Amino acid sequence: MSLTIGLAGMDPATEAALKAAFLEANERLAGRWQLLPETQADHIVVDMDSMYGPMSWLRLHASGKRVVGLTSAMRTQTDFRLSRPFSVDTLTALLQEIAGDAASPAPVEPRAAASPAAPVAEAAAPAVAEAIEPAAGDEPLPGSVPSPTAPIAGPPPGPAATPEPEAEPVTAPVAAATSANLLGWLTSGELRGRLRYRRPSGPTLLIDADARAYHGPSALKPLMQYFEGEVARQDLEPMEAGAWEQESADAGAAQPLLRLVWLGGLVSGQGHLLPGYDPGAKYQLNRWPQTEREFPRHFRIATAMMKGPAKLEEIAEASGIAPGEIADFVNANLATGVAEAVPEQPAEPAAPPRSGGLLGRLRGR
Repeated sequence: MSLTIGLAGMDPATEAALKAAFLEANERLAGRWQLLPETQADHIVVDMDSMYGPMSWLRLHASGKRVVGLTSAMRTQTDFRLSRPFSVDTLTALLQEIAGDAASPAPVEPRAAASPAAPVAEAAAPAVAEAIEPAAGDEPLPGSVPSPTAPIAGPPPGPAATPEPEAEPVTAPVAAATSANLLGWLTSGELRGRLRYRRPSGPTLLIDADARAYHGPSALKPLMQYFEGEVARQDLEPMEAGAWEQESADAGAAQPLLRLVWLGGLVSGQGHLLPGYDPGAKYQLNRWPQTEREFPRHFRIATAMMKGPAKLEEIAEASGIAPGEIADFVNANLATGVAEAVPEQPAEPAAPPRSGGLLGRLRGR
């Protein structure tokens, strides 16, 4: 396999930083690598923490590309992982690792992240092609909640010389916790496989925890009730492949799971910042967020926040929106990584006053 690499599924600033780091790393490696467009490269770096990163991974994986996941998570489903924040040193080490892998005639054992995900990628690829196009007038919501990969246990010891291949898991391992609210489950990293969640009233949600996608209504407001109260682990029903294929086809195209995380953050605080965040701190957006048509006043809040770090009451005054709605909007974007708290900068010490008189002025020169 040739030593070619491309970039996909990331914002322009991240792409520019990666290109600069690659040039220096490749110089250290005697120019063995080529940076090519996505369609021509064998290895593709995908920002798995962005909204459409997992979707890009599914598409690329299904087409046979080797994917490098750029992520702050400790694990990822991709073939290789580049930790965030990255540096020239970490990128150099990654390129050396890939080069060694490409030079090997055959790996001793398959990578755990790639094997079980392949059926998911093949099944989801047609729907993903439709899902990655945002609706007209919307801005893509970057930021991500990373998708962890469960370790695959080996077969039980026995006399057989060749162990049977493991089937694709359809359910998650039992978590230590038995209940949480839906936002807690979606961000816990404990869910695995394909799950169904429904209530006596309201639409059914089909959640593909491994692909970080869901099938359900395009409108978000009908789903707000789902983030109220606790959800028991058994309420998230595992689905067999046949039932999933039929129900997901009826439910429409796949949507990024991060959209549900955004909604969960929006409604969970009920007008107050979520636990762990200081109501007196300043907050800012690190990029332009998704502005859903169902919440038209969010555009005004985002416009005010893009001007720079500000406290909640300052954002409310600048936008003309009630502080409780500001807190909900900040929660939604904190949950997806688009907003962040800005620490107060210590005041600079005042310069000592100059002494008067001619001698003082001469000393001050």
